[in-house]
Amino acid sequence: MATTPNRQFKNICVLSGFNYGKHKEFVEAAIDLGRSIAKRKLHLVYGGGNRGLSKMVSEAAFVRGSQVLGIIPRALKPLGSLSDSSTGEELVVSGMQERITEMLNHVDAFIFLPEDFATLEVLITLASWAYLHIH
Repeated sequence: MATTPNRQFKNICVLSGFNYGKHKEFVEAAIDLGRSIAKRKLHLVYGGGNRGLSKMVSEAAFVRGSQVLGIIPRALKPLGSLSDSSTGEELVVSGMQERITEMLNHVDAFIFLPEDFATLEVLITLASWAYLHIH
C-alpha cells in the first residue's frame, strides 16, 4: 500500500445552510465538530451567517479559543450576518464566487454539512475546480 505524505491542516472551512437541521443530533454533531476544531488548535472559516449548523460549529470553536472568520456575500448580510465580533471576524465580499475564492485563500480543507442547494453548489464548484486543477 502506498503511503501519502502527512499534511498538517491549520485552517479549516465548515459550510452548511441557514437551517439547524431537523434533528437534535445534527446540532449536537455540529457543536462537537466545533469543539474538535478548537481542541486541535485549528482556525475556522465559515459562511458568516448567524444561523445554521456552521454557526453552531463557529460558536463552539470560538468559545474554546479558535480563531474564527466568517465570509459572507453582501447580498446575504440581511439574511443573517454577525451582529458583533463576539464570534470572530467577518469579511464581507461582493458575491458567491468571491466568497469561494476567499475561502480557498484562507483554508487548507473543507467540511460540508450540506442541507441546502447553496451549500451543495459550493461543494460541486470546489470539486469541479479540483478536477480541472484550478486550485
